[in-house]
Amino acid sequence: MRVLVTGGAGFIGSNLCGRLLNEGHEVLCLDNFYTGSKNNIEEFKNNAAFEAIRRDISEPFNIEADFIINLACPASVPHYQKDPLKTMKDNVYGIFNVMENARRLKIPVLHTSTSEVYGSPSVHPQPENYNGNVNPVSIRSCYDEGKRAAETVMFDYHRQYGTDIKVIRVFNTYGPKMLENDGRVVSNFIVQALRGEDLTVYGDGKQTRSFCYVSDLIDGIMLFIEDKSGFTGPVNMGNNYEFTIADFAKLVLSITGSKSKIKFIELPKDDPIQRNPDLTLAKKTLGYNPKVSIEEGLKKTVEYFKKVVKR
Repeated sequence: MRVLVTGGAGFIGSNLCGRLLNEGHEVLCLDNFYTGSKNNIEEFKNNAAFEAIRRDISEPFNIEADFIINLACPASVPHYQKDPLKTMKDNVYGIFNVMENARRLKIPVLHTSTSEVYGSPSVHPQPENYNGNVNPVSIRSCYDEGKRAAETVMFDYHRQYGTDIKVIRVFNTYGPKMLENDGRVVSNFIVQALRGEDLTVYGDGKQTRSFCYVSDLIDGIMLFIEDKSGFTGPVNMGNNYEFTIADFAKLVLSITGSKSKIKFIELPKDDPIQRNPDLTLAKKTLGYNPKVSIEEGLKKTVEYFKKVVKR
């Protein structure tokens, strides 16, 4: 297929571009390089099946393709809060532009939504039929509500125009090609440990997260692309092995061999206390099953950061 990957120079997008190319697809990577990196797609520049297009998802576009995968939006807290109105535009204007292009071509769209649509959940672990607990006016709302609105647009295009849609709710994902200034907990801890700095843990560190190695997420995306059953989702994807943040910090210290200390700082407003995917639907419908252990994935990610972090 000729696959258009919006946000294709980002962390997940560039890993996905590599997988698609390896499987014989032609890839069009659309990115404005706001958080995406040219370094992430440097390895593809001499591949005749790859093309990078510098464009902003919030502006209309007309690109010929057989399939669209939408990943375009700043995804880490510091990046999406830096310009919250732009984040909302990327989510809402962006999904309209994606869906109009898909409607014109009569092609499928796979959209990566987020576990943030569940907000600070009162149900644990989070199944897809849980509607969430989201504050619509917090500093996180540009992302949380933007992603919720994008899901609404997807399903309305499906109902009104019959557009073929697939919606994934992505839980915390990590791995090579993350930015060292990303602001996510995995990259923060690894970079701090490698530099010998204190690992900053918000609150008392008892809040939980589950961490999925990027290749496991890509496996799930590929399974969903190949699924011809008409299943639309939304479907959770991630790893359901749950950690407290404090225990995760200790694991990073162990794997890096760092002598850094753990420093506890104030918990940000509306930071979720628990986050863990119920993967029952993904396993039943798509045969999805993450394989990479947290120790194995962290070792690979640490090796990547050893090459790129300035110390």
